[in-house]
Amino acid sequence: MDVYRALTEIPNLPGSVVTMGTFDGCHRGHQEIIKKVVSMAVSKGAHSVLITFDPHPRHVLQSGDKLPMLMHIDKKLEILKSLRLDTVLITPFDDSFSKITASQFLSDVVVKYFDPTTVIVGYDHHFGYEREGSPEFLKTYGENHGFDVDVIPPISDENVRLSSTHIRNLIKNGYVRRASFELGWVYGFKAKVIHGAGRGKELGFPTANFIPEEKNQLIPVNGVYFIRGRINGNNLYGMCNLGIRPTFDETEFVMEAHFFDLSSSNIYGKIITVEFLERIRDEVKFSNSTALIEQLNKDKQICMRLMQKYK
Repeated sequence: MDVYRALTEIPNLPGSVVTMGTFDGCHRGHQEIIKKVVSMAVSKGAHSVLITFDPHPRHVLQSGDKLPMLMHIDKKLEILKSLRLDTVLITPFDDSFSKITASQFLSDVVVKYFDPTTVIVGYDHHFGYEREGSPEFLKTYGENHGFDVDVIPPISDENVRLSSTHIRNLIKNGYVRRASFELGWVYGFKAKVIHGAGRGKELGFPTANFIPEEKNQLIPVNGVYFIRGRINGNNLYGMCNLGIRPTFDETEFVMEAHFFDLSSSNIYGKIITVEFLERIRDEVKFSNSTALIEQLNKDKQICMRLMQKYK
């Protein structure tokens, strides 16, 4: 898969099959669109092309708190590559680019560089200044400029439409297992291990404190989770606490993971992957450290039993 981050880098790719969008999460609905792009391109002997944006347009267009992201751009590219796309254009999204009209974007980017035979988008895709470009707008433009437009209807499961917004809400409320099902991959992210207060070691459960690589990463709701980590090329299971450690009257939010079979604690500064498999319980304030240790042992037993489902 060829990845381009500037229009000047792109070779001429006439007759392409193109899709476009933010694709945050690359969930199962997104994957259906991408699979159709790839299969149609293969049948036509053409290039499959995906145009996406970085940063997320809402990070530029909206003030205040940033939209929490389901994935880092590198994770997005990893999934896109697994879907066998030929070409990905990552368009830098800034205030200047946000002023480009839908027609300008189609003529100056999509048609000029990819000369599509077909453009495939989701039912709710909008683009261009003030979201002028809708599927209906795109169909009319395609009719006037010689390419077909295929609009993919929503993908539903148990009468729930799969969407990045719905998946964000699941994760915010701790339903990580369901979120992973709708994503089509286990929710998690790469993170850097940092030094913590050392409380876990004092309790007999040494932990690795971590911070996500993606600065706007969506974090599940506070609580204890059964997790899987990838450390130094090895898959390890463990449990993770997200919260403020109320038993010790602390107020700073921390993310800390205890891995069951980690032979070395020398992972400070390393980049690890943390995947949230299931939520075990809420974060609780215990009367003393003895009560906390007793609960941690119970949590570990629950996780050890769950492990059999994932091995």
